[in-house]
Amino acid sequence: MLDDSQKPAPIVDIDRLKVEFRTEDGIVTGVKDVSFTIQPGETVCVVGESGSGKSVTSLSLMRLVEFGGGRIADGRLNFSRPDGSVLDVAGADDATMREIRGNEIGMIFQEPMTSLNPVFTIERQLTDGLIMHKGLSREAASDRALELLKSVRIPEPERRLKQYPHELSGGMRQRVVIAMAMACEPRLLIADEPTTALDVTIQAEILALIDRLKRENGMAVLFITHDMAVVAQMADRVVVMFRGDVVEQGPVAQIFAAPREDYTKALLAAVPRLGEMTGKPAPEPMRVLGSEAAAAIPAASAAPAKPRPLLEVKNLTTRFPVKGGFPRRTISNVHAVEDVSFTVNVGETLSLVGESGCGKSSCGRSILRLVEPSSGQVLVEGNDITRLSPFDLRRARREMQMVFQDPFASLNPYRRLFDQVAEPLVNFDIVRGQELHDRVAGLFDRVELPRSFMRRFPHELSGGQRQRVAIARALALRPKLIVADESVSALDVSVQAQVLNLMMELQAEMGISFLFISHDMAVVERVSHHVAVMYLGRIVERGPRAAVFENPQHGYTKALMSAVPVADPSRRRIREDLRFKPIPSPIFPVGHEPGPSLYDEVAPGHFVLRD
Repeated sequence: MLDDSQKPAPIVDIDRLKVEFRTEDGIVTGVKDVSFTIQPGETVCVVGESGSGKSVTSLSLMRLVEFGGGRIADGRLNFSRPDGSVLDVAGADDATMREIRGNEIGMIFQEPMTSLNPVFTIERQLTDGLIMHKGLSREAASDRALELLKSVRIPEPERRLKQYPHELSGGMRQRVVIAMAMACEPRLLIADEPTTALDVTIQAEILALIDRLKRENGMAVLFITHDMAVVAQMADRVVVMFRGDVVEQGPVAQIFAAPREDYTKALLAAVPRLGEMTGKPAPEPMRVLGSEAAAAIPAASAAPAKPRPLLEVKNLTTRFPVKGGFPRRTISNVHAVEDVSFTVNVGETLSLVGESGCGKSSCGRSILRLVEPSSGQVLVEGNDITRLSPFDLRRARREMQMVFQDPFASLNPYRRLFDQVAEPLVNFDIVRGQELHDRVAGLFDRVELPRSFMRRFPHELSGGQRQRVAIARALALRPKLIVADESVSALDVSVQAQVLNLMMELQAEMGISFLFISHDMAVVERVSHHVAVMYLGRIVERGPRAAVFENPQHGYTKALMSAVPVADPSRRRIREDLRFKPIPSPIFPVGHEPGPSLYDEVAPGHFVLRD
């Protein structure tokens, strides 16, 4: 065993970091007294509740915290550079930081849409850093960009290079951001919730890719996540943060097997684990930090005795035209949603799961006519949404709300949070004056946000806090149906548990139905009455939650189950050998009409797509 004098110098040495933010309520300390190191080839995972200071710590290392209204008030941020010199990042000049950012320190940001430039192609955004930092020619940089997209398993990478961020799904955008961060092979990779938008199969491959780069290049990794299963698979050491302080740190095996602090114990207890619902007939509340919260929620989250349909989707098809040539004409179509049918009953939750880009979000948007479906029917209480006039559709949308995948992109950066949550109530002229204020304040209470946040702007909140604001806004009109598109993917386990419990409580009290779009299989198992698995625009398997999870029949469903990471460091399953399987293209020539979706009923209500 090496003594201290023989150990390599750490790539990062954070010593007593303190970060402050100036707000209308005065100075807020985001990080109080944080210290830890990262060795070459080591992965340090920082975990904790939303707003605990995890992302602020990482942004400080890049000196990006200053662009969000913060300042490094105290402490040292020592970074070991390739030439052997040690730089205190806290005092570095702007020219030095420009040289380091994206080159010696790479960062994968939490929200992919806001970290990509909407007016530049994917190729331009990948090649700019390579040309600037590595001195590559434009042609060599383009070749490297293509290689990077292939390494993160982007389908049709040649075509993606020419596209813009808005043309990609959330999961694809996140993979582009990961490729950008790894482009210059940095000494330190900061990964802030890098797999939040990714399904479990791609997540497993991205984690393996990061792990391989770490081992091959001696790269240090600062991994920020709320997914304790990912921590168990990736971490060498774990740093647990709470309200700006480090409350516990140590080797990953020790933290999971013998946590010392009550907060760490509660954090681990809140982790949803696949298989916990085996043999249980109905969704169950999740445990919340500091309580056995499950007991507080009525057991009425079980399905009603006589199910009554609220939403009926029949043969829904949504296709997006691909333009080309001159003049620009439709040369092919993206078959995003292909002949999809399912029913959501009153007071029940149907979860739609599947790979990034499989059509989950397009299906949810088509149901609300945020994108126009090509054909099919969407019946809400027997009323066909696809045939409504604009005036009638506006009235119908009062009963249907959506929580979007990217909370920052769905909130207006120029308006206070009070105004944004109040907006639906004002638009439909439901309440005014003091009653409006009280209703909005009550919504902030329900999603566990301080009422003082009503005066804040979106950039003043963490990613998880922003998502709770989006959920509060969706609840404002007390709708009958909520389409939740990855609504808890940005939340840490404790807040995730609170939000999911809130959803089930509202379901029990008000009979709200949820179409729950997610890639988190453990959460889906916890909240669902029924599950539908999507692949390449089609539902390949659907049925009662217990049937799908305890007896999966389709090969793709089985693959999803097997790829779920396990929250146990002794059962690591990071693949040594990466075998990227190409995803078939959903693009077909104009006039191509695939056959209908035909199913076999393998058990009552359990349907599997015929090959």
